[in-house]
Order: sequence, then structure tokens, then C-alpha cells
Amino acid sequence: MDKPKDSGHPFVRLLNYASAYKRRVALATLYSVLGKIFDIMPPVLIGVAVDIVVQRQDSLLGRLGVADLTHQLLILGFITLIVWILESLFEYIQRVHWRNLAQSMQHDLRVDAYDHVQHLELAYFEDQSTGGLMAVLNDDINQLERFLDIGASDVVQIVTTIVVIGSIFFLVAPSIAWMAAIPMPFIIWGSMRFQRLLAPRYSEVREQVSMINHHLSNSLSGIATIKSFTAEDYEAERLRIESSEYVERNRRAIILSSAFTPLIRMVIVSGFIAITVAGGQLALNGNLDVGAFSVLVFMTQRLLWPLTKLGETFDLYQRAMASTKRILDLLGIRRKINDGDMALPIAAIRGDMRLDDVSFCYSDGREIIKGLTLDFPAGDTVAIVGATGAGKSTVIKLLLRYYDVTSGRVLLDGYDLRELKQADIRNAIGLVSQDVFLFHGTVRENIAYGSQDVPDHLIVEAAKIAEAHQFISELPQGYDTVVGERGQKLSGGQRQRLSIARAVLTDPPILVLDEATSSVDNETEAAIQRSLERIAVGRTTIVIAHRLSTIRNADMIYVLQNGQLRESGGHDALVHFNGLYATLWRVQTGERMLAQAGG
Repeated sequence: MDKPKDSGHPFVRLLNYASAYKRRVALATLYSVLGKIFDIMPPVLIGVAVDIVVQRQDSLLGRLGVADLTHQLLILGFITLIVWILESLFEYIQRVHWRNLAQSMQHDLRVDAYDHVQHLELAYFEDQSTGGLMAVLNDDINQLERFLDIGASDVVQIVTTIVVIGSIFFLVAPSIAWMAAIPMPFIIWGSMRFQRLLAPRYSEVREQVSMINHHLSNSLSGIATIKSFTAEDYEAERLRIESSEYVERNRRAIILSSAFTPLIRMVIVSGFIAITVAGGQLALNGNLDVGAFSVLVFMTQRLLWPLTKLGETFDLYQRAMASTKRILDLLGIRRKINDGDMALPIAAIRGDMRLDDVSFCYSDGREIIKGLTLDFPAGDTVAIVGATGAGKSTVIKLLLRYYDVTSGRVLLDGYDLRELKQADIRNAIGLVSQDVFLFHGTVRENIAYGSQDVPDHLIVEAAKIAEAHQFISELPQGYDTVVGERGQKLSGGQRQRLSIARAVLTDPPILVLDEATSSVDNETEAAIQRSLERIAVGRTTIVIAHRLSTIRNADMIYVLQNGQLRESGGHDALVHFNGLYATLWRVQTGERMLAQAGG
């Protein structure tokens, strides 16, 4: 997955990506060529028919030995039937092949891009908008699919038309064939010119699609906040502005792309007039058969008129290339956190973790952790406390290797995390976060997430340990109740208990609790705390605590300030020390006493 960011024209990059489809592309191209050849045949057959009527026994078929005129017409009718059948057959086959090819490439691109994005480090997502990524993974890939579905076949057929009809012209009337080619250089030059002008305009369109998706994603995710501040009109106006910009960017592209076909038509008419006048003069002078002249007139139309579709084809092509660049740029992003080579099976993990003289800076240069050494012995419960911004959550991200340390080491059972496979690290650590994310699905599916195909009795047992079974049983469909997007149909405490049940089911040797009770009421906190005490037995437990009352019995408490270790020890010792921890403790207990007095 560590792919270098490619460069060069998007079409060349797409061909490199699609090398696995070479055989299918070749077949689809062959069917398009054959379909176009048979599509070109009717004007030739018209010329043969005119030849029969005018030349009679001296017609082409007459010279081939068919003297009877009725037989000539019957043979011509039979050939016409075969040609139309074959043209229709290959038209059907080429459409099926191109469309199936488009669907296959669309599918593979979307899956590859999504898989690649999933394996990028967490820092990448913190710098990107969900809407922008959605635009690439869905909208841009669909745009490419539309070109492969329609435009690719059109290009093949236009090239076939030029080659086949050009050859017929030089066979029938080489002296005037060049006249039909007069418009070609101008059409090709015009097409390339339009391509260069359209490319940046369609890139702007695709970028604006990302902005709209970003706005919609944010708005729909924060719909409760929008309603609480009665900001519906404000958000609608913001979307109107973004959508208006999209319309304007599309308008600029449409004005240019729409001018292509009318201009090409004016060039095409010059070739048509030249062949009509010059070819007609040859026929009048007896230097060209009437049937051959008919073929030339019809073929000129067949040669030049399809070129008017170049405008539509180039429009599709430029939109597709703008999208292709965004897709392949996404696939070309290098991962900054790469897997180690060492496997560490979960059964072999003791659960001993250590931060060894660790420092960490974010990409913007902010230093969050400074020379920090913390021990988390196997089987112990260790708490980390400190004011907001002390670096507590960053420590958790380093333990899970969401980020790599700037200096120092993070160790699991003595192994540097950078040496281990990321899947083994994260399988060993069960995370219960204050920001619980539940997927749109049933209670059962959310508890079993990450532990698919587990029997129902284990899911129920995990829910009982998390003290969630009772409220689940009271839900309308019990374990089959759909929780809604992000679990919006459940309360904060209920979501938190499902998160704990999910961690219980994975049975990790290390449990990380990131302020798991910070946003629940006292009764729910007590229930969750009982659950956590039960599941902490026999495993390493690392607790980020806001409420100090929840970590009084921890084996070790680390107090952080500005990314550095200020104090460490047990609860009683730290209170007696009368330092930062004691100050935090007095603030919390004092607030509680005042609240009780006020009640």
C-alpha cells in the first residue's frame, strides 16, 4: 500500500493502473471497431444499388458474373441484411463489454481507494474533510465510469471511421480523397486547444464538488446543533452560496465546451462542399462512376459528421481526467506509519507497556510530549490525570500507534511498537473512549463489531458484564434494535455501556479507558465503574481520568502538565504530597460539597 505519488498525464496514469484490464480493453475495442466497420457499410451498399440501376449488366455484381438484375438486387438485399445483423450484434456486444468494463474498473478503483485511505495514519484524516474524501471516493469515480461507459467507445469508433473511410476514398477516387481530409488538421488542432482550455475549468468544478460534499457532511452530522441554535436558514444560505459557485464554475466550462461542436461543424462543411463539387465534376465528365460518386457523398457525411461528437466526447474526457487525477493522487499518498515485520499473537502478550523518554510533535510543530517516561506494568491499573492540554489523550494515541513518536520509544512487552504489526498492537488493546462511535445498525452488530461471527451467548454475556443487558432487553426489539446513525437513539450512558461491552467481547490483554465516564450522570457512572472494575481484573488497565474519584484505587497515578510528568504515586500519597494532584482533588471534592450544601 505504500505507493509513490505518481506524476504525468492522468490518462497515462490511468492506463498504468488499468494494466490488469488489457485483455478486456482489447476485446471491447475490437468489438467497437467491427461494429463501426459494419455501420459504415450501408453507404457502400447504396453505391452498389445505384451502380446496378445505372450500369445494369455492367455493374460491379454484373462484372462478377451475376447478369440478371433481379438476382443482383436480391443478392444486394441479402448482403444488406447480413451487414445490418452484424452491425447490430457488434453494437450490442461492444456496449455490454464497455459498460461491464466501466463497472469493474469503477468497483476496483473505489475499493482500492477506500482500502488505501483506511490504512493511512490518523494524522491524515485530521487534515482532511470527510466531504472531500466522499467526493473522490464516490463522485469522481462515478465521473470516470461515465467516460468509460460512453466516451471510450466513441473515441475508438471515430478513429475507426477515419481509417476505414479514408481507405475507401483513396481506393475509389484517389485524386480528390485529400479534399475530405482538409478539415482534419483543423479539427485535431481545435480539439487539443479546447482540451487545454477545458482541463483547468473542470478541475475547478471537481474541487467545488468537494466543498459542497464537505458542507453537507458537516451539516448533517451536526443537525442537532443546527436545530438547537435555530441555524437552519443560516446553513441553507451557506449551501446556496457553495452551490451557486458550483453552478458558476460549471457555467464557465459549459460556455467553452458547448462552442466546440458548432465550430467543428463549420470546418466540416468545407470538406463536404469540396467533395460534392469536385466529385460531381468528375462524375459529369465521365471520370467517376455515378455509384462511386454516391459512395463518396455519403461517406463524406459518415466521415466528417461523427467528428461533431468530439465536443461531447472531449467534455466527458476532460471531466473524467479531472476526476482521475484526484483519484490517483489519493491512491498515490504515501503512508507515513508503516507496519513492522514482527508478529505478536494476542495469546503471547503479557500486557506490559512503557513510554521510554518519549517526545512528540504534531506536523505543525507543536510539541505536546516532552521527554516522558511512563510504566504500565502487566496486570496493573494505571491512571493518567492532568488539566486539559496536558497530553493525556496524546499518550493514548501513541500507545495505539496512531502516531509515531518524534523521539524515544513506546514498548509493548519490550518490543518497540515500530517493529510490530499494527493489527497485533490494536488487537491487544481495547479502547473505551469518551467519544463513543456506534454504527447505524443493531445493538447486536455494534457489540460484535470487530469480533464478527461470535455466538449470541457471548454477546449477551459481554452486555451483562457491561451492565447493558437490562436496558437492551427493554428496547423495542432488544438486541435487534437499530441504534440509528452514531447511536443517536440511545442515551450517552447507554452508548458508553455498549462501547464497554464491545471491548469486553474482544477480551484484550490491555484495556484503555479514555475518560469513559466523563459525560454521564452519577448513577450511570457508578454502573459503568462497577463494570470497569470487573473487566479490569487480570489485565493491564490504563485510565485517562477526569473524575479523580474513579481512580482512587489505581496501582499508580501519573500527573501530567504540559506534556511532562510532574507527580506519580498512589492516591493517598499524592494527596498527602499536597502538589498538583492534591489541588485537583480539593477542587473536585470542594465543588461536590458545595453542590451538596446548595441542594
